[in-house]
Amino acid sequence: MNQKTWPPTKSNSDGLRRFTAFPFIRKQTHLQNRPSENPFFNHSKKITPTTPSSSSNSSCSSSSNQYCYNQDFSQLPYDIILKIAATFSLSNVRASSLVCKSWCDALRPLRESMVFLRWGKRFKHGRGGVKRNLSKALDSFLKGVARGSTLAMVDAGLLYWEMGKREEGIGLYRKAAELGDPAGQCNLGISLLQVNPLDPEEAVKWLYKASVAGHVRAQYQLALTLHKSHGPKRNLQETAKWYLRAAEGGYVRAMYNTALCYSVGEGLMQSHELAKKWMKRAADRGHSKAQLEHGLSLSSLGLKVDFITTRAHIEQDGERMQAVVYLELAARAGEATAHPVKNVILQQMSTFSRDHAMLLVNSWRTLPSSH
Repeated sequence: MNQKTWPPTKSNSDGLRRFTAFPFIRKQTHLQNRPSENPFFNHSKKITPTTPSSSSNSSCSSSSNQYCYNQDFSQLPYDIILKIAATFSLSNVRASSLVCKSWCDALRPLRESMVFLRWGKRFKHGRGGVKRNLSKALDSFLKGVARGSTLAMVDAGLLYWEMGKREEGIGLYRKAAELGDPAGQCNLGISLLQVNPLDPEEAVKWLYKASVAGHVRAQYQLALTLHKSHGPKRNLQETAKWYLRAAEGGYVRAMYNTALCYSVGEGLMQSHELAKKWMKRAADRGHSKAQLEHGLSLSSLGLKVDFITTRAHIEQDGERMQAVVYLELAARAGEATAHPVKNVILQQMSTFSRDHAMLLVNSWRTLPSSH
């Protein structure tokens, strides 16, 4: 039975019928009629169609492209290049450099900055076969800054901040933030809350920009700043929203605060089930206060009146064992109030259960998080 194919096919010169793909680059003749679609159109000069050649700087690296723009990206002002690519990571710079030769030439300074950034991290942390040397690390970062990388700006700003040179650090954070780097925006916002005089309004502005871009630490810091604010501008719903957003992004402290918001109904609808869920997630990722709270919650279940059936006794012993595990982890992390509750539960457990609980504690590993 003959069936039609979709989308319709087209015959080629060789007689074979193949599907055709949508072109990702418009032909030059189309740009002549509609020059406003070309971001680099020069209204004082007409664009003439050109065919790719091996000697042209703007020739595309892919043989599938039949036409390429006449402009040479490497001749663009470098401040325009930075607005486009300053926040690129190493993988993004590498991928963008493969688009065409002129774009590869334009991104050469940023590729060089990635090399200096890598060496700066090696000197800062003493990795890659080199000794720790903060002076050389800062020098490498600043060379990356000179070539326009916002990643280098953030690392150099952080090193300046750790060395006590806060003004230099804030200056580099601001430069990275203005170029659209979320980490730079986050660090700038946090820094403005720690200098004298404080500037909470501008800090919230930069934290909000980074939060909208998906930076989880900025989302947590924004929620914390809004939570600590007083007066009529305080918005608990907005605070809880950003706590929850950061918690969903894997930020442990935000998970703990989200659990508290659900527990007391502050900014979120009260839900003990959701509070317990987020408290356990924070506890499993090493938050000591969450481990204490979750252990106390489990101990309250384990210390209830005895049940009659054997199955109920086993389930009760399992709750007690879990409570001991979380309380012991909290105690080892410095939560002193975990000791007396843990000791009371241990007295109600068999020797085998106590030994098994301690074995679980000693083999316990934190789940990965984003903080």
